[in-house]
Amino acid sequence: PSYYKWTQWIFLKLFEHGLAYKAEMPINWCTQCKVGLANEEVVNGVCERCGGEVVRKVKKQWMLKITDYAQKLLDDLDKVDYIDKVKAQQRNWIGRSEGAEVDFKIAGKDDALTVFTTRPDTLFGATYMVLSPEHPIIDKYKKEIKNWEDIQSYRENANRKSDFERTQIVKDKTGVPLMGINAINPVTQKEIPIWISDYVLMTYGTGAIMAVPAHDERDFEFAKKFGLPIIEVVKGGNISDAAYTDTESGVLVNSGFLNGLEVNDAKKKMISYLEKNGIGKRKVNYKLRDWVFSRQRYWGEPIP
Repeated sequence: PSYYKWTQWIFLKLFEHGLAYKAEMPINWCTQCKVGLANEEVVNGVCERCGGEVVRKVKKQWMLKITDYAQKLLDDLDKVDYIDKVKAQQRNWIGRSEGAEVDFKIAGKDDALTVFTTRPDTLFGATYMVLSPEHPIIDKYKKEIKNWEDIQSYRENANRKSDFERTQIVKDKTGVPLMGINAINPVTQKEIPIWISDYVLMTYGTGAIMAVPAHDERDFEFAKKFGLPIIEVVKGGNISDAAYTDTESGVLVNSGFLNGLEVNDAKKKMISYLEKNGIGKRKVNYKLRDWVFSRQRYWGEPIP
């Protein structure tokens, strides 16, 4: 007690300043140990210690709001005298990216799905959307979804994987369409299908992405596997073979008012269009997430 009273004191100060809060969060849960696990402790869907099945479980957790300091942490790396390789890892971990948030209305409904994208210039090429299996909109429209059993089965399988396993670049792409509901591309006004796939996480961005298969490798592989449309909107590659992902060069095609613009100019013009029409806005995003700080009291300090 003479030691951990100070960790509790620090926690109270964080709480008093609004930097400690409770939230419902999905965690890796060992069904045998009955404890939460870090992603590193989950190997092929089982606990590395006991071999028990690991599932995703939503539990109320204490969180520390480290995202409030994302930019400061990034800026101050320049002041740290340390190994450049480690500093680069830290920058990638914080993961600042600039782009836009865009609203895709659900066809015939009042709701919209918000996505963050670093490539607003490619909106005319968004031919489908992908949601995290945990996205709350799925349960909201349960009655409209015609293949609910398939959705449930896929979600159960996704629940057995850690975030690391779900987002591995080399893994086989899997997914299920939400049959019965579609989204509307806000610039083409065309209906596009909505899928769920485990490579999209609720803990990053908004838990929803717009898919532009002609210009994103993962979207390209997904579209090829499931026979989804691929529309070139940045000239410069051969999209019959692979996605063209050069983010610096290229000229916009098949993109209405963006046609003929270079990528960087097209990004600026699209963001202005989104803001003017109330369907999106400029946004800076970070990979950094708030820290789950709840502890197992068997061995950890009793916080709070």
